[in-house]
Amino acid sequence: MFFNFANHMKYWLSALACTIITVLLITVFPVTDKAEHIAVPTPKPSAQINFIENSWNEALKQAAAQNKYIFVDAYATWCGPCKMLKATTFKNKKVAEFYNGNFINVAMDMEKGDGPQLAAKWGLRAYPTLLIFTPKGKPVYGSEGYIGADALIRFGVKALNK
Repeated sequence: MFFNFANHMKYWLSALACTIITVLLITVFPVTDKAEHIAVPTPKPSAQINFIENSWNEALKQAAAQNKYIFVDAYATWCGPCKMLKATTFKNKKVAEFYNGNFINVAMDMEKGDGPQLAAKWGLRAYPTLLIFTPKGKPVYGSEGYIGADALIRFGVKALNK
């Protein structure tokens, strides 16, 4: 059997190269069980209006506790303009900041749960209907149909000034 010095050298050089690369990687990127190097993102202000879903009683309770007016999005699941409001106006940053800061927001499906009773009580005729109530549940202001971001902020300001 003939000893091949060249093949033997290639083996040892590749083993040495792997060792050096491993040492460099461990030095540059040390293995640790601590999570200090993991960045935890800080929560950003919400980029949409935060709604209580289908609970008028919960909205009343929170409004009384925080002394805030209540903003109601009265909608139906089949309603195109309602879907457009949710996809555009309610996701506007300025709208979200204004409504999340000044109101208890509740989205009510007017065709299920307490929705039909409230629709009758409030005399709703179309969807979407946007309503603002005092912290005690007294109606202050309302609007029917789709509304853009700037108009929704003006709507809220007007209601707060009544």
